[in-house]
This record gives sequence, C-alpha cells and structure tokens, in this order.
Amino acid sequence: MMRTSEFQKLIYDFFEKNHRTFPWRETQNPYEIMVSEIMLQQTQTLRVIPKYLDWLKKFPTTKKLANASLSEILLAWNGLGYNRRGKFLWEAGKYIESELQGRIPATFIELRKLPGIGEYTANAILAFAYNQSTIVVETNIRTVVLHHFFKDSVEKIRDQQIKTVLAKVIDKTDPRSWYYALMDYGNWLKSEGIDYFHKQKSYTKQKPFKGSERFVRGYLLRETLLLKKLDTTKVILPGYTQKNIKKVAQDLIREGLLKERSTDILTVV
Repeated sequence: MMRTSEFQKLIYDFFEKNHRTFPWRETQNPYEIMVSEIMLQQTQTLRVIPKYLDWLKKFPTTKKLANASLSEILLAWNGLGYNRRGKFLWEAGKYIESELQGRIPATFIELRKLPGIGEYTANAILAFAYNQSTIVVETNIRTVVLHHFFKDSVEKIRDQQIKTVLAKVIDKTDPRSWYYALMDYGNWLKSEGIDYFHKQKSYTKQKPFKGSERFVRGYLLRETLLLKKLDTTKVILPGYTQKNIKKVAQDLIREGLLKERSTDILTVV
C-alpha cells in the first residue's frame, strides 16, 4: 500500500499543475461556503457557478437572506432543482440570525442543527470555511480512494472504509487545500474513464429527471412563482393525469413551498 507521504505528494503534484478555479474557492467566508455547498448537492458545478454568483448579489449576508420572502428565495433558486434546498438555506439563515447573532457555526454539532445541513455538508463547511481536519467524502474524493486503495475490491467497499483511509492520509496542516486537491485529482480520474462509484454497495442510480415526479414539482413551482397563482386543473403535462398533478401539488403545499388559495388554486408563500 502507498505510504501517506507518497500519496500526498502525488495528489499535491497534480494539484499544483492542474488545479481548477471556482468562485467559492476564492473565499473563506463561512456563509458563502455554506451557500456553495448546499447548491452543489446533486447539481453539476457548471450549473451552480452563475446561480451562486447571482445569489450572493441578491443575498450577500445571512441578514439579507433571512429578511427575504420565500418566493424571492425560490425564484433565485429556480433552475438548480431540489427546491427544498433553497427553502432549507433560507430557514438556516433565519435561524442563524435569530439564534446565533449572524454567526455561522464552527462545530459539527451546531451545523447539524441547521435545516438542510447533513453530515457531508457540515464537514465540508468546517474544512473549507474553517480549515478543520474533518472527513469529507464526495464523489471525486471517493473515486480517488477507491482507485488507489481498493481498486480490486470496489464492490465490497463501504463509505466507512473510505473515511478510515481519509483519516489516515489527510493533510492536517491544510485540510482545505488537501480536499480541493483530492477533488481535482478525482475529477481528472473520471475524465480518464476511471469511475468506480456505480460499483459500490452504497450506490443508488438516480431516476431520469424527465418523466419523473421531480419534473412535475419543478413545473408547478416555477409556474406558480412566475404567475403568482396557478389553477392546477388547467395544467396539462403529457404522461401525467390530474390525479398525479394534484398529488404533487399537495406535496408542495405540505412542504411549505406553496400555498393553496382555494381548491386546486396554488399561490406563493
């Protein structure tokens, strides 16, 4: 097995010549890091960049975020998908302002109390905003570890084993740069056709967006935000019955993303 020092040198040598640049890598502002990490969940990087920059113009601080209406938030989020993430981010901003005096938490336990902040996002915020030696596992990092430490037994490997390796090889002097380097190296591996993710036990294939319930959710939410009011009985989507559409509408209402003005009439919150 490759020694830690050799592995770190391999990764950093690659990073020195091939590092990628993103706007969220140019900041250590905890709020801006939190926004980027929530946006990057299940969304391609190139789609996130313009949305991230636009978001920070509209809501540059947690105070601005907390004072916005939910409809403003969802309109700014439109195009990123998984709209509950935008609502969670808004709710997190409200909590940070009301309970934490505008301070983004710097501990795992405190971060996990925020809406929409799971294990990965909490650890990523700690690493990238506060340069703490947490364990960060995402798809590119997972690819690197599988390739160098578990190439011949990928199908049997669970994320806990990947975390154990990461704990051993982490650069504790600069975890922020270390994880950026791992991500870029993993991205390169995948561009070379090396991708083990779908072979892991924890892998679950995502259903196509078109023809899915997510498509209907996105349509109903977008149209209601733009029109301020939507009569679901007049919505016609090929392949969907009125019963399907009504069910999705009720889900959006129950989740607090939209309101029901009267029977079958959706409106913004």
